[in-house]
Amino acid sequence: MTHGAGLSAAARRVPYEDPGLPDHRSPLRFLWWLTTSQRNRVLLGALWGSTWMCALMVPPYLLSRTIDAGLRARDTRALILWTGAVLVTGAVVAVLGILRHRTMTLVRMDAAYRTVQVVTRHVTRLGSALPRQVSAGELAHLQAGDIGRIAQTLTITGPGVGAALAYVVTAVLLFRISAVLAVVILLGVPALALTVGPLLGKLHNAENHYREEQGALTALAGDMVSGLSVLGGIGGKPMFAGRYRERSRALVPLGYRIAAVTSWVQALTTCLPVVFLAVVTWLSARMAVAGTISVGELVAVYGYVAALLAPVAFFIEGADDLPRGLVSARRVVDILALGPADEDHRTRLDPPAPPAALHDPESGLLLSPGKVTALVAARPGASRAVVERLAGYTDSDVSWGGATLSEWDRTALRRHILLADNDAYMFAGPLRTVVSGPSDHTDADIVQGLRAAAADDIVEASADGLDTHLEDRARNVSGGQRQRLRLTRALLADPAVLLLVEPTSALDALTEATVAARLAERRSGRTTLVVTTSPLVLGHADEVAYLVDGKVRATGTHRHLLARQPGYAALVFRSSGSEATATTAATGTHGPAVAARLGAGETR
Repeated sequence: MTHGAGLSAAARRVPYEDPGLPDHRSPLRFLWWLTTSQRNRVLLGALWGSTWMCALMVPPYLLSRTIDAGLRARDTRALILWTGAVLVTGAVVAVLGILRHRTMTLVRMDAAYRTVQVVTRHVTRLGSALPRQVSAGELAHLQAGDIGRIAQTLTITGPGVGAALAYVVTAVLLFRISAVLAVVILLGVPALALTVGPLLGKLHNAENHYREEQGALTALAGDMVSGLSVLGGIGGKPMFAGRYRERSRALVPLGYRIAAVTSWVQALTTCLPVVFLAVVTWLSARMAVAGTISVGELVAVYGYVAALLAPVAFFIEGADDLPRGLVSARRVVDILALGPADEDHRTRLDPPAPPAALHDPESGLLLSPGKVTALVAARPGASRAVVERLAGYTDSDVSWGGATLSEWDRTALRRHILLADNDAYMFAGPLRTVVSGPSDHTDADIVQGLRAAAADDIVEASADGLDTHLEDRARNVSGGQRQRLRLTRALLADPAVLLLVEPTSALDALTEATVAARLAERRSGRTTLVVTTSPLVLGHADEVAYLVDGKVRATGTHRHLLARQPGYAALVFRSSGSEATATTAATGTHGPAVAARLGAGETR
């Protein structure tokens, strides 16, 4: 692209501080809002597009004058004059094409950025109400495919308008040469578009179904990735992988069908205009032989028809883009139509005083104040449902100090009860800022938090210390380091109740044992729940709750449950891969177990 400077300027203008209030009453209204939000740029794009399209019709006319007034008349001066006009017009057409393409690129960028911003803003406003209404896969596919299609649809506002105007201009020029040729061409061009229409309808229907299946498949993949470590612990990875493979294979025939229809559409859009051009050339050549039109006019007709192929291509492209854009816009307006939960009845702001127990009646789980409780479940979904209820993410009868969580203001509740898992996002920036968040922690506080999560080695290994730069999602550190940094951030937040989901799943045995000991020490006197099946962590918990079919079957210490609950013991043994590991974890002597697991090359 030859207009990088312009794109850089546009990149500085977007995203916007305020992208505006979208009209999400219908997909068409949303597309119209994207258009009117940048009306000046769209009008400029329509101007450049129309001028460029009409300018394409000028060279054929100039060529006809060059032949008739210059070559046939043997007028050297006229030949030079008209040839120069052709060269100048060609340069003008090229400049207009650049301006059109540059402006329409900015139009598409604006639409894409604006859509991302309004969706992100609304998703943020929905908060915890979002996951119950829209899957992560749906949002991922929205970003990967739908936003691009919406942006592409806005091309209709520029070249689309220009194509219609160029069609009218060509009609006037052709009628000046031959009414018969004008009628043939002006009726033949819409016939070309109508020929492809039925195939486009089939294609859009198939693509819509394919889009829905892809979204569901992406959601399944997201669920698998988010629970990968837990699935590995219970031996569920092969089952979920098989399910994903089965659904993916079922989608292949539909993909082949879409590819077949697409190939026919592309073949017809390429072949039919060429055939039509050949027919018009044959008719105009016969007229030239009969003397009805001149040789120059024959060349002009050929040029008009060849140039008219550009508007035809834009007509067909617009007919293809608009239905796709409406389908994609439907996904956006459906998300924008979602509303947050009613907060009027949520008035509580402060945690119970003195510290009180957090109780989930549905599962029977009771988190005693000031204790570290571990939750062990054979099914990850069951434990996840429990912690989401305890965190107030889902409506339930969970009570804290005698009052249900539904009475608390959600923002205040997030400060008091923190759910930290391995999906927590990490923004780019200095390590100090990433782990401390908006709170005002001193460097000494941060160092203590890093030590509690056994993450102090990350700082010590870097010359920049706490100023070490972390990339987006902390991609420049390992998975285990990333997990420990997330844990550091959760510990520095120091909530009244901390809910941790598999906080050591990516750690080796030695580091896991260190984290388990320091976590218990750091959270001493504070209410903490750890969802895990690791015996190294379970051995440090004050109390362990064994969950079966969504209900707490037994509670006690790790050693007590190993002796009294065979199902619990089997689950822990399978997770650790060694009965010796579980036994030593129960007794607190981790040395031999750790050495055995490290020797086996385990990196949890």
